[in-house]
Amino acid sequence: MDKSLMEYLNSVVDEPTLIEFLNALAKDKADETRKEKANPSSPYGPGANGWDSQTIEDYLFSAAAWAEASKGDLPAYKRPENPWKRFADILYTGKIYE
Repeated sequence: MDKSLMEYLNSVVDEPTLIEFLNALAKDKADETRKEKANPSSPYGPGANGWDSQTIEDYLFSAAAWAEASKGDLPAYKRPENPWKRFADILYTGKIYE
């Protein structure tokens, strides 16, 4: 059985596990794209797998905005010391941050 996207995210500790997470993130977006073609979600909310960003530009802008906003700890987020995990958190949050 495949791990969930969150399991991949939570397992990032080094370059190989970041690459595993990146592949899982890409598969999650591809899965959402297939689902959206078959049954489109409302244009005013996230897609079938929770993606708020529908273009690569929007995704990167969202990831950068959240990275900037989370330079310090947030109420629901403690910045990890491991830079691989921090980068994975930024990439994941680009999916859901508006």
